[in-house]
Amino acid sequence: MSVDPPDCLPFSGSYRPEDVRFLLKPLEIAFVDLSEKERLIQTGQRHYSELLSPESLPSAHYLGLFEQALALNLGRMAQGVLDLAAMIAARRSGSIVLVSLARAGTPIGVALRHVLEGDLRRPTVHYAISIIRDRGIDRNALRYILARHPPADLVFVDGWTGKGVIARELKQALAGFAEATGIYLDDQLYTLSDLAGVGVAPTDEDYLIPSSILNATISGLISRSILNEQIGPNDFHGCVYYAHFAPDDRSVWFIELLLKEARALLGQGYRPNAQPIDPQGAQARSRRLLEAMARRGIRDANRIKPGIGEATRVLLRRLPERVIISDPADPALAHLLALADEKGVPLTVDPDLPYRAVSLIKEV
Repeated sequence: MSVDPPDCLPFSGSYRPEDVRFLLKPLEIAFVDLSEKERLIQTGQRHYSELLSPESLPSAHYLGLFEQALALNLGRMAQGVLDLAAMIAARRSGSIVLVSLARAGTPIGVALRHVLEGDLRRPTVHYAISIIRDRGIDRNALRYILARHPPADLVFVDGWTGKGVIARELKQALAGFAEATGIYLDDQLYTLSDLAGVGVAPTDEDYLIPSSILNATISGLISRSILNEQIGPNDFHGCVYYAHFAPDDRSVWFIELLLKEARALLGQGYRPNAQPIDPQGAQARSRRLLEAMARRGIRDANRIKPGIGEATRVLLRRLPERVIISDPADPALAHLLALADEKGVPLTVDPDLPYRAVSLIKEV
């Protein structure tokens, strides 16, 4: 089942080679500006995975807000990584193969690898592969992994869930893969925070995961995954590697900081919780959000991005119509308010919002 054509060789981005193997094909691509990208996507002329807008480095002001967010939330994230590692270890015997969903899942996968192998003494390898809404998972990447590891060792990892779209895409994609190959894989998605109640996670709290509010410079210098005419039948899905961002890269620095915090917690006697949350509360909250948005006249769920992380990413790489927040005094939202102000995006305060923040993509 090996897939080793010349264009399908793993690389590690800006991470250390032992931390992750990106099963992605580096591409050169013509960037499309945000307005044109939204027009092409929303009119059905192109799928979002075919297009990429230019990515820029964060401003000095935004980096200052990131540092504040890091100080407020690094301990919470470190606890989440320890808990999630304990959950994975409790559900797998022997070696563990982490399969993170690029790119939001990749920093989580890197940190988990260190905790599982270094602290829990479990042999662990980590791959990052592409999954795309309405297009499925990269089957060539799966075949590459399965040529090297038993199916029972695989664990799929992402950063968080918003509405649960990717978790459902994963289940559907793996069901199709099983039908085509006879190989059945565990379709549970392991995340730090499961806002939609669709996977395995230590919490459903809408807290700020610091890696969610930067782009390539905290994710190994890669773009989100791409599936366009440059991807051949034997290729992995694609990405852009932003080598020119290297002087500003924080990917390895962030992992080292996160692991230092996690080990400090262990040294203080923290005992990781291997019991995942009951998903029912998160599922009910997710339904309330969609109902509230429908009352606002927004019935296209693809335009609704709930949670601090998703709301931030809309402002970083999509064309936002509005940001809705629950509390303007919430320090976890300072970066979001600054981005909205910088980009001239209207802001609405709704104390009854089921999440701390929601961004709406503009209809064009």
